[in-house]
Formats: sequence, structure tokens, C-alpha cells
Amino acid sequence: MSAPDEFEQIARLFRPLTRGAAEALDLMDDAAAIPSRPGFDLVVTKDALVAGVHFRPDDPPDIVARKLLRSNLSDLAAKGAEPYGYFLMTAWPPGFGWDQRQAFARGLDEDGLAYDVILLGGDTVSTPGPLVVSMTLMGWVPSGTMIRRSGAKAGDLLMVSGPIGDGWLDWGPGWGELDRRWLAEAHRLPNPRLDLRDPLRAHASAAADVSDGLVADASHIAQASGLGLRLDLERMPLSNPARAWLATQDDQAAALLRLATGGDDYEIVCTASAEHPDLKGLTVIGEMVEGGGIEVRVGDEIIDPGAGGWTHA
Repeated sequence: MSAPDEFEQIARLFRPLTRGAAEALDLMDDAAAIPSRPGFDLVVTKDALVAGVHFRPDDPPDIVARKLLRSNLSDLAAKGAEPYGYFLMTAWPPGFGWDQRQAFARGLDEDGLAYDVILLGGDTVSTPGPLVVSMTLMGWVPSGTMIRRSGAKAGDLLMVSGPIGDGWLDWGPGWGELDRRWLAEAHRLPNPRLDLRDPLRAHASAAADVSDGLVADASHIAQASGLGLRLDLERMPLSNPARAWLATQDDQAAALLRLATGGDDYEIVCTASAEHPDLKGLTVIGEMVEGGGIEVRVGDEIIDPGAGGWTHA
């Protein structure tokens, strides 16, 4: 079945995703009109996904749509923000037909309802290259309370909210019979840690989501805060599949570094006072120190972290 023209696609695929929000103007204008919210700041983030880079070209379109939304929600979670609405860009490649586009919209509808976010506008185009989708997501925080990368202090503990390395493992590094069902769920449908919004607002001095790799994203906090970082990879939380893979590796330090630099984990790495961390359920993996530089350890061994993760160069 051939796809309708651009405006019919907008009407049939995307207008329902506004859920009737007045500020979306039925997607019939070139812009949205977003009302102010007294006492709050608007937090804006943007992520894009490219077939063959961020997801497999044969991944179901609804799963791609949900990952797009969830990866953006992960950025808002790290800022302590309450999700609100988004702008969407889709670049459809040849062969990405009407049924696939409908499935993509259904995925956005499902998670839009689950996370209570609305579509406000965007653009849809064609491309001769792979499928590319991009989202600009907005959320609210009480004025002046957004958790920045730059707020860490020397002596703060470095913590992470959950297992690291599953996103990288799902791409298939060659671990034979390891069951991939858990890994595929973690990679393709990450769980944005919006459940941590209130504890992070109350206790975190700095935070970032782990998308580029734990080492890289922890380093971003250190650099933005003008500090150094000590990180012990042996303290890093791992899932059971990751532990099973690790047990097969001869070089444990190199294997832990692969897990810590692979990215696509969508957990939160944050800092908090060593005296009153009070972020229950998070794992302490290091500390912030005076000066600069990054010291990555596996127990007593200092290792070279390389780039630390994705550099997007």
C-alpha cells in the first residue's frame, strides 16, 4: 500500500499523538504555542537515532519509536525534569512503507500514553539513506532546580542507578550461548529512570544519563565541574547476563572496560555528598577529587580508559 501525501500522513499518523492539546494547534501550523508555567523552567533535550548505528535496520518500527522517546526521557530523568511534550522529525527511506509508518506511530502512541507526553509538532521528510528519526523533548523543573553536570564538589561520591554494559552486549560481541532476551529488552526498550526524579532533586549535586558509556558520562560530570575523577570498575553493577559474559573473558580488566564504555545503558550516573548521599538503591563506584584527570581502576590496577565511550566524531 502506497503512503498518503505528507499532510495526510500528519493527519492520520501524528495528529492523534497530540491527544487534543491546544498548544499543538492540531499540527496545522508551522509552530506550536507553548504556555508558560509560573515557577518552573522549561528543560529541552534532543536525541536522534540512525538505522545501523543506534538500532538494527530490521528492528520493528514501533520498538524504534519507543526507544527514541525513552532515550530522550532518560536525558530528562537525569535533569530531574517532569516530561511534557516533544517535537518529532522523521526521515523515511525508500521501502519504509505505510504499514511501517503506522507501526512507528503506534509505538509513539503507546509510550506517549505510558509516560504522559504529547506531540507538539515537527517535520516529516524522505531520504535516500537509512531511516533517521529525531526528537526534541521538553519537561518542567521548579525554577532554578535543574540538576546540571557542573554541580559536583570534591569529595562527592560517584554513583550509578543500575546495571552497566547490557546495551553494548546486545550488539553481539561473541559470547556464544548467552541468553539475549534480557539484553535485547535493555537495549531496545531502555527504562528511563524517571522514578529517581524526586531523590535526585533532593540529593544529587550533578547527574547525567549513561548513553555514551559510563566512563565517558562520568567524565563529562568531572570536566563540567572542574574536578578529577576516581572510578573503580569492579564496583560497577552488572546484570546476570553481563556477569556470565565476564566469566568467559581472560582479561577481566579489558572486559570490564568494554562494558563501561559501550553506552546505551540509560541509567543515571550522579554525584552526592559523602556525608549525606541518601540515594537509596544506587551503587557507589567512585569519588570526585580536586584537580583534573580521570583515574580508572580495576581493584588495585590503574587502566587506560581510552576515549571512555562514544565521541560522535
